[in-house]
Parts: sequence; C-alpha cells; structure tokens
Amino acid sequence: MSLFDAIRIAVRAIVANRLRSLLTLLGLVIGVSSVIALIAVGQGTQKGVSDQIRGLGTDLIFIEPSAAATTQQGGGAAVLTTTLTHADAQAIAANGNPAISAVTSHITGETQAIAGANNVGAQSVFTFSNYAEVRDLEVATGSFIAPLHEEAGSLVAVLGSRVAETLYPSVDPIGQEVRLSFLAGRIVFAFTVIGVLEPVGGAAEADDQVFIPLLGLANRFRFLYTPTGEARVTQIDIQATPGADTEELKQQLTDLLLIRHNRTEPDFTVESQDDLLDAASEVANTLSILLGSIAGISLLVGGIGVMNIMLVSVTERTREIGIRRAVGATARDIVNQFVTEALALSVIGGLIGIVLGVVASLLVDGRTVGDQEMTTVIQAWSIAAAFGVAAGIGLLSGLYPAWRATIVDPIAALRNE
Repeated sequence: MSLFDAIRIAVRAIVANRLRSLLTLLGLVIGVSSVIALIAVGQGTQKGVSDQIRGLGTDLIFIEPSAAATTQQGGGAAVLTTTLTHADAQAIAANGNPAISAVTSHITGETQAIAGANNVGAQSVFTFSNYAEVRDLEVATGSFIAPLHEEAGSLVAVLGSRVAETLYPSVDPIGQEVRLSFLAGRIVFAFTVIGVLEPVGGAAEADDQVFIPLLGLANRFRFLYTPTGEARVTQIDIQATPGADTEELKQQLTDLLLIRHNRTEPDFTVESQDDLLDAASEVANTLSILLGSIAGISLLVGGIGVMNIMLVSVTERTREIGIRRAVGATARDIVNQFVTEALALSVIGGLIGIVLGVVASLLVDGRTVGDQEMTTVIQAWSIAAAFGVAAGIGLLSGLYPAWRATIVDPIAALRNE
C-alpha cells in the first residue's frame, strides 16, 4: 500500500464518522491551544516583570531594611522599624567611591490623590531632588523636586503620567492643587503640582506615583525622624557607574553600613537589578513550566481519546480488515492504514490547536483581567513542542490499535457481522 493510498483511506474513514472524529479532534485542539496560550502567558509575565525592573533605571543597587523589619510590620509601622536613614545615603555619596554615580533615598506608601471630582489610588514617594537622576526619569512639563523645596519643606508634588491624566484630563496640572491622603485617609494635605513626568509606559511604577519632598512631610510627621534627628528612609538607591563590578560594590556598601550601624551582622539587604531580574526570571520560568504541565495533561487526555477511538475503529472494521487480508494486504499495510488515520487526526487537531492558541494569545495580550494588564509572548518552541507532542501521541495512539488489527484472524474477520 502506497502512502497516498493510506492517506486516502484515512481521510475517507475520518469523513465517514464526522461527529466522532470531531469530538476526538476537540481534545487535541484544546490540549495544543492550551499549551501555546498558557506558555505565552507565563513568558509574558516574565517579560512584564523584567521590563518593570529595567524601568526602574539602569545599573541600580537597592538597599532596604532587613526582611525581619519589613515582614513583621506594615504601613506606617514599617517606617518606625527601618534601620536606614538619609544620613546613610549621604555617607555613601560622600565616601567618594568611583563605582558610584549617584545616590538617593526615599519612603514609599499608598495614597489617594484627589483633584476636584477626580481621584485615583497612587503610590506616594517621599524623596529628594536627585531621585529623577538616579531613576532616569524625564519631566514632561514643569520641573522635578528642587533643593529649595527640600530646604523650605514645601508641600509640592510631581505626578506620574497616568496620575496626571486621571486627575486633570482637560487642564494643565502645573500650579493646580492636589490633595493626598495618608494613614488610611486619617490625614490629608494639599500640595501644589510643580511637574508631570514623561510616560514610561507598560507596567512602570513611575506612571502611577506621586513624588513629594521627604523633608516637607518629615517636618509634619515627627515620627519620620529618629531620636538623633536623622530622617528615616525605607530604601536607598545607588546608581553604579557603567561597567562597575556590582558584586564588589555591594560588598563595599555592606561594609560601610555595618560600620555606621555598629553591627557585625547586617540589618539591611543589598540587591542589584541583576539579582531582581534573576529572581523574577526563576519565578516566571517555574510558572511557565507549571502552566505548560497543566496544559500538557489535557493534551495527554486528548491522545488517550485518539487511542480509544482507534480501538473502537478496529473493532467496528473487523470485517473490512479480514477482506483486506484475504485479498493480499500484508500486516504492514494494515499497520500503515491505522497509524496514518491516527496521525491524520493528530496533525489536523494540532494545526487547528496552533491557530486557536496563537489567536487566543494575541487577543489576551494587552487586555486588563482583574485589574491586571495581561502580557503574552508567543514562543516558537512552544508551538513546535505542542505540535510535536500531538503528532507523537497520534503515532503512539495508532500503533497499538494497528497491532491489534494485524492479529485478527482473516477467516474469523470475514465471518464478523
């Protein structure tokens, strides 16, 4: 039997049992499309997190309080337990390390921004004038926080692009008043908008943040100062010079702060952007494997469905098999017949699944699901893997039924009704 004859017979058998073939294809289609779509979601999550970390700036190193302080306390209490101060940031800058380009510090918190009838939830960043330089932020209109605002303790604010668009959709924000609530709305201050940042895009934090001079708030919230009069901060950001050895710089920063804090064990953590990217990639890869494995189960179930249908087909076509054997068909011809039919089902299901998986991934990309903007990245290897597994399952699913067909006694098969 030629390959053409085997394909012709397989197509004829599939068409003769349309509904059964369609239901068999459905399992493979769902399996293949699920593998492609879920891996695309996992890879998109990795890309989104990586872009967000890269969007923080370039060559950055972050110093934060130790995990014990930040996990045991929340909200304003976390600020009270922080061991970092702005004086630490100033000491790092004054150390004259050639591997350091710039240093800043800040406190972050949640706030509700209100302007007239408009309001939006945002992240407040209490910081200093060099924050924009360290984080590579560009001002679209107005200006960023200046040293004179810090010295005077001015209540001024710089808005991220999305915050500005929400609060002032039809007017220029510069010079307008924005009210910010703190401590779950118990305290509200009015600020004058002095600048709006350029949009960063994507899931960048800066677009949803409001930047305020730290000392202006610290003068009103005395708990932001330590008993020795140093301003508390929850993070210090260091921009390393291009090409600097970040691992060596991290150790130098650790040694300096250990001396300042008079400790032998650090009460802080020092991480670089590469550390964050590696951790995010590891988590995202685990997520992709998990999602792909779940989808792979449905693909396996679809393959079992193909084997089941082929076994039924062998039973139903016992007389046909007997006739073919009686007129000279060899065992190899019978195997080719049923394996080709199983492969045809798997290949057709795989191709349809690829189309649906790619279309679903493209439709989900950029959509907001549960207040979360979805990002998908279609991987060529996931398409090849899903199709290859589908074809492999089809081959394996056809071999056993084909072998069963070859051991049918031709005489007994001819008597079968």
